[in-house]
Amino acid sequence: MAIANIGTIRGERGLRRRTRAEANRSPDSRARPLAIGAARSESTAWMGPFLLRCCAILAALFLAVPASAHPVPFSYLDLEVHDSGVDGRIRAHLTDLAPVLGLSDPQALLDPAVRNAHRAEIERYFAAHIDFENGGFARARWGAMTVVDADEAIELTFSIPGKPAGALSIDTSMFPADPNHQTFINVYEDSDRPQQYILSADSDPVIYYRGTTAGAFAVMGTFIPSGVHHIMIGPDHILFLIGLLLLGGSLRKLVTIVTSFTIGHSITLTLAALNIVNPPAWLIEPAIALSIVVVGADNLLQRKEKGRDLRAWVAGGFGLVHGFGFANVLREFGLPQEALGWSLFSFNVGVELGQLVIVLVVGLALALLRRRIPEVADKWVVPGGSLVVIAAGAYWFVERVFFGG
Repeated sequence: MAIANIGTIRGERGLRRRTRAEANRSPDSRARPLAIGAARSESTAWMGPFLLRCCAILAALFLAVPASAHPVPFSYLDLEVHDSGVDGRIRAHLTDLAPVLGLSDPQALLDPAVRNAHRAEIERYFAAHIDFENGGFARARWGAMTVVDADEAIELTFSIPGKPAGALSIDTSMFPADPNHQTFINVYEDSDRPQQYILSADSDPVIYYRGTTAGAFAVMGTFIPSGVHHIMIGPDHILFLIGLLLLGGSLRKLVTIVTSFTIGHSITLTLAALNIVNPPAWLIEPAIALSIVVVGADNLLQRKEKGRDLRAWVAGGFGLVHGFGFANVLREFGLPQEALGWSLFSFNVGVELGQLVIVLVVGLALALLRRRIPEVADKWVVPGGSLVVIAAGAYWFVERVFFGG
């Protein structure tokens, strides 16, 4: 009972305090919640019709779209590559075909008589606007023509007899009058997963490499020369190699240095090509320039202090950096996903061949100079060449960091 009495007394005291607080509160403060509630009611009252009007406008817009909509500006080309030939399908919208056929109403093509009357013209038009395998459509055998996609498009089948080449060039400009038009291309070969491309009037031709021996040779014939070409036109890569060769050494030593560089750039080139690691070019290009400075400085330090020859380690370490530079070029060139392994291997072989040419020319020249006039080679060629390497690397570093070169 004592506990109950204490609770009762506390409750009465709390009630008296709340009563006094309400009595002391001004009339304006008691009226303020009522005013806020009234304002909210007015706000809700005018927002209801406003929201209804917005919904009505949006509904009218959505209902109006189908009446004036134009099918998306796409056409489709499917190619099934076999050893004996190529089968395929072309699909194009009626609204794209009608103007080139001189028809004002695209729906007229739903009439079988109209389609048959224009069939030869449609076949000639497709053959003229698809460049495949060096004029492959000139010998195409056309098949069935049907209306598809809910009466919005025509599909025409075809076959091109004859064994396809290892590398198949594909280019399209289906409806050049429409700058937004694109052609979706699917190439199938012994698989349900196609190699896909999207081409427009401004796109460059694409090349599909077949998964055959002929396709592998075609890849090698493209990417080995590309690797040689890249190493030969890259002054930074050439100067890096020359810097590594200036101190000379046995044939075994020089081969070890070049092999270390090859292993390094092959690792990062593969990682970048597979989109596993892709550092930005603004970081890689200055790092390549800095590697040239380091090689030149290392030459001077080794010549002065007769320290340990670390050129193989330097070549391997900085080869990792140069590999990302190769990847940037290869990415612009375009890697065929259907022959990714062969293209990477072939490009690396090309780079290696280019390096071997540089090693043979520079290495033999330096060896001949050391044999004929060793004092000139040791006193002038090595330090002078190293200073040139440092200066060029420093110039490229500043240019690439501060001027975006």
